[in-house]
Amino acid sequence: MIKRIPISALKVGMYIADLNNDWIPHNSQRKRGVIKKEETIEKIRQMGVAFVYIDASKGLDTQDAETAAEVDRRNEAALQSAGEQSPGLRPQVPVAEELVIAQKIHRQAQGLVGNFMNNVKIGGAIDIAPIHKLADELQYSVLRNANALSCLGRIREKDNYLLEHSVNLSVLMSLFGNYRSLPADTLHQTVVGALLHDLGKILTPDEILNKPGRLSAEEFEVMKLHARHSRDILATTEGIGELSVITAAQHHERLDGTGYPDGLRGEEISIYGRMVAITDVYDAITSDRVYHKGMTPTQGLKKLLEWSGDHLDPSLVMEFIRCIGLYPVGALVLLASGRLGVVVEANEHDQRLPVVRVMYHTRFRIPITVDTIDLAKPGTQDHILQSVDPDDYRIDVRKFLI
Repeated sequence: MIKRIPISALKVGMYIADLNNDWIPHNSQRKRGVIKKEETIEKIRQMGVAFVYIDASKGLDTQDAETAAEVDRRNEAALQSAGEQSPGLRPQVPVAEELVIAQKIHRQAQGLVGNFMNNVKIGGAIDIAPIHKLADELQYSVLRNANALSCLGRIREKDNYLLEHSVNLSVLMSLFGNYRSLPADTLHQTVVGALLHDLGKILTPDEILNKPGRLSAEEFEVMKLHARHSRDILATTEGIGELSVITAAQHHERLDGTGYPDGLRGEEISIYGRMVAITDVYDAITSDRVYHKGMTPTQGLKKLLEWSGDHLDPSLVMEFIRCIGLYPVGALVLLASGRLGVVVEANEHDQRLPVVRVMYHTRFRIPITVDTIDLAKPGTQDHILQSVDPDDYRIDVRKFLI
């Protein structure tokens, strides 16, 4: 049986089923196996891990535990509670109309961020003006219909993670900032900071940055330096606002002080740092990478809830969930009719009733004619039962988002 236990209950002889530390990028520890030495437990503790999952059938058991099913039920209840309120942004244009514009912005964004990073790397002329313009265009698209750029954020390539993550993080920060009604200049600066938050990785050796396997402890320490490098580079870049620097610098800080580069605790981390930490973790854990299979959007939201308090700001996590919706764009859901559908657009009034694109029938186990259904439309008989994992049905949700 899989159980979750506090790190204080972890003992030699237990079998780790999941280190529960996907909030740490480029995990440098093996995720599974029997604990053979006390030193291993200490290393896990030093990473800031508060709870781990053990398999009691493969190693020692403990009474100081709760089952994985119990944890999931609690996270599901919290998720439903967070989703009781309607999303904060009301679309001004249909998603199909905005997609045309959003696709151009998305392509342009990757090119601009890539060029900016390359220019900094080779010591070329740095022109921040195009980044400021891009940040404005991203915000305008989000205001017109946030679902368009959100759709594109789910269509990713593993080998282009760095640029796509930077762009998607800026979209999520724009969504989050608009939901929280940040002042225009503040919102703009946080979006710029999100776009350039990984700028410091230009100083990370390629053999570490692009390593397909897990990093050694020494390599991970080198990787962690990128947050400090991002801060230092942006702090000396003409035309960059202070909040952009703070946003980029603090995206890996954690409430319990186990983050980096400065090990800040609680409210020592700015509100923008706490916001970008949430969006950064969510986008990272729901993305496929060479060394990491992405979680589903709903699984990702549950993990944000589980890591609240120790690592992430609990109240801001609840706001973020309300912001992007109970069933985020790209989530695969099971309907009462037995059909599967990909969420393609949120409902501005009721998060439980998004627009879905159905393509498969679970009872007959066959593909069906693709159809787009607005679950909020009067007369619609169907409703969502639960989110499901696309891998269970071998469905590539990206094919149905546009």
